[in-house]
Amino acid sequence: MTSTASEPRATTAAASPLPTAASSPAESPSPGVTAAGGARATAESWPDLITDLIAGQALTAGRTAWAMEQIMGGLATPSQIAGFVVALRAKGETAQEIGGLVRTMLGFAEPLTLSEELRAAAVDTCGTGGDRSNTVNLSTMAAIVAAGAGVTVVKHGNRAASSASGSADVLAELGIVIDLPPAGVEACLAAAGIAFCFAPVFHPAMRHVGATRKELGVQTAFNILGPLANPARPGAQTIGVADARLAPVVADVLAERGTRGLVFRGDDGLDELTTATTSTVWVVQAPDQAPGPTSGRTPGSTAGSVAGSASEAAAVRRSRVRSEHFDPRDLGLAPPDTTALRGADAAYNASVARAVLRGETGPVRDAVLLAAAATLVAVDGPTDAPVAEQIAAQLGRATEAVDSGAAAAALSRWAEASQLAATARGLSGSV
Repeated sequence: MTSTASEPRATTAAASPLPTAASSPAESPSPGVTAAGGARATAESWPDLITDLIAGQALTAGRTAWAMEQIMGGLATPSQIAGFVVALRAKGETAQEIGGLVRTMLGFAEPLTLSEELRAAAVDTCGTGGDRSNTVNLSTMAAIVAAGAGVTVVKHGNRAASSASGSADVLAELGIVIDLPPAGVEACLAAAGIAFCFAPVFHPAMRHVGATRKELGVQTAFNILGPLANPARPGAQTIGVADARLAPVVADVLAERGTRGLVFRGDDGLDELTTATTSTVWVVQAPDQAPGPTSGRTPGSTAGSVAGSASEAAAVRRSRVRSEHFDPRDLGLAPPDTTALRGADAAYNASVARAVLRGETGPVRDAVLLAAAATLVAVDGPTDAPVAEQIAAQLGRATEAVDSGAAAAALSRWAEASQLAATARGLSGSV
């Protein structure tokens, strides 16, 4: 990712800090968005924006926020949307640019009423998809195991895009009502400690990009917004990223908004902490855990990103990102055949999930326990210790959650709570 040395074009949509993990929708409105959700007039324009991208100039978070306001508000044409996301992809997205898009997307999202304590303690596990490996739903199973270990989980996802079964598909097959409104999600959290935010319910404004994305048929910035736009704004996340170039960008976005977590990419191209080979892990330490800004790579240092002056300086003082090499063999995990993790449709993947929760051993269980242990590291807060040591320390906790039946019980409570929430609100629910 490169940028020119020229200054970005001045606009009235000035860059501002990315929202923190604990901020509520009312506390972090998108620049230029009115209380009614509309967009105020600005000095920005699509020709200026796209011309700068074609020239290789990185945009401020404020400028991408303006673009997203136009898109989410239904004010952008399909050609403008396509031109913008293709030019952005060709240049190479930066953390500031993605942060502006995510901030605005969250500003348009349906809000959840959660305590700040719950938000800070909650975790989401997900992947960007796009690795074309069609594995079983590892991050979804890991979320259930983490819930069994006593962690508050708010998963955000959708139906399959590039695989045969997305998180929503397999959860529906497991008996979860996936399309609950905010009140239903809140009820599930209260009753079961785990819930699911179905992207189409919480991000209705994304309907404005559906046709364009389908017609383009290529990966764009929209493919990584979902994992970063959980409406619950959990304090911890684990995100698998298939695109090697974007993985550190995603880590920087998390760091800039104060989220703690792990971002990883398998060296086999999986958007997972793979057991088949080594992985690269980006460790994101929360503000109260990060040492001084001189240690590690600071947020926004991705090549081509634009400094956010005072706002970026504040982020650098409170967060850092470091990358590490991870080898599952260091934990005693033998690499399986690459086909061992392959999934199929939702019914098949759900049957695999049930088998794992029953205690069935094998390569899938190993991969799920590894992912769950990484999730527990994110929840407790990554430290300066080698990430392999931190994950190894949590493997026993993840294993106990499965072998004791706690993870299976968490799934049962969740299914019952989601069905009760749907009934209480007169919803048929998607199961």
